[in-house]
Amino acid sequence: MNLKAMLPEIEAAAVRGWPAPETAGVDGWLWRYASGGSVRANSVAALAFTGRDVTAAIAKVEAHARQRGAAACFSISDVSAPADLDARLEAHGYARGEDHVTMAKSVVATATLPDGVVLAHSPSPGWMEAYLSGLSENRRAVAPRILERLPASAVYVGATIDGKVVSSGLTIGDGNVASVQCMATLPDAQRHGGAQRVLRGIEHVAAGEGRKAIYLQTGADNVGAQALYTRAGYVVIGRYHTRTKNV
Repeated sequence: MNLKAMLPEIEAAAVRGWPAPETAGVDGWLWRYASGGSVRANSVAALAFTGRDVTAAIAKVEAHARQRGAAACFSISDVSAPADLDARLEAHGYARGEDHVTMAKSVVATATLPDGVVLAHSPSPGWMEAYLSGLSENRRAVAPRILERLPASAVYVGATIDGKVVSSGLTIGDGNVASVQCMATLPDAQRHGGAQRVLRGIEHVAAGEGRKAIYLQTGADNVGAQALYTRAGYVVIGRYHTRTKNV
């Protein structure tokens, strides 16, 4: 399977899979606002452009940002539109943010559910404890609001030790693909295989739903996370970063 060829579908699924509380369409782009925390939920998803004047569209984004007292921020991926958007934003004074990678793997149809992994369609208190333990303080305030807005296909995956959820994960099926999201492990349970079991549980869900590929997104400098995902069979298929300007 050509995973890189699936990048447009994956990027679109990633936008739908982490919906911001407030959005607005801007000439094919999607402006997103979540009052802090999440990068994805506070940046423009620029996967399609239907306007004629990019500079005018950028001005519309900046107007939305000013109304909320926020910086104007774009997520720029390998499939952003128009293709020269990154250079245009740089020329408009937008600063480049940290690099991230998109990783993916083909779904193994025979993937089984590991022992001690639980699946649910809503987050349990134990799952929330594990997930929130891995977030910065400003993201802890916003994340539960975003979870409430997730598609109905979301499956919460937890790895347990002695009945207690120690590692969290989330997957959302969307067409041919399924996501790996909300990965976290309680500090005192790290290096006990919980994250690996969550990944296998997510693949089991994806296989059961007939998805063809699983994807995830993480920081380019997060060596530990990338090593975990590489061991599980994921490969880098794309990169993205932000462009931000105080307006």
